[in-house]
Amino acid sequence: MKYELELTKIIKSDQLLMSILKAVQTLQLNDCWVAAGVIRNKVWDYLHNVQTEINDIDVIYFDEYDSSIEEEKALESKLQEIMPNQPWSVKNQARMHKINRIPPYASSIDGVAHFPETPTAIAVRLNNNKLEILAPYGLNDLFEGLVRPTPPFNENSKLYTIYSNRIQNKNWGSIWNNLIVESISSPK
Repeated sequence: MKYELELTKIIKSDQLLMSILKAVQTLQLNDCWVAAGVIRNKVWDYLHNVQTEINDIDVIYFDEYDSSIEEEKALESKLQEIMPNQPWSVKNQARMHKINRIPPYASSIDGVAHFPETPTAIAVRLNNNKLEILAPYGLNDLFEGLVRPTPPFNENSKLYTIYSNRIQNKNWGSIWNNLIVESISSPK
């Protein structure tokens, strides 16, 4: 509960992030959230007293009836009209399971639970102007700077290579130097 209050405070004190959440809320999409890096990085910036640029704004939703990439692009265009010059990335979780060749997700919550790292497996949204937090693995790892794979990407999983490649490519420790990254071993 302590971390939920802290995350709420961090988000509500960030004018840009609140504008992003309000813009996304206007789309009125089913099971729609702002997720992953934009939230994770904001918390890590706060904890490390740095300010990094937003490199993407992941917007997720769930629509099993229209899972076309064209619809996602149309939604990104709508967001560009509302808030121009932002790195919008809209993804329907009803199709994202195909990327990793695993069974379909049942919801956006299921999609977030299949993000590679625990501190990335987080999403927030405004619902009737009230902030809601989605964190299937809790907020401890995010606030304690612990980076480790989510269960679908654990060391014994066929998806572990994705986790280990992301950790090597992201090089988060060079920006946020107090992170503890779970060691990467060779995939099995």
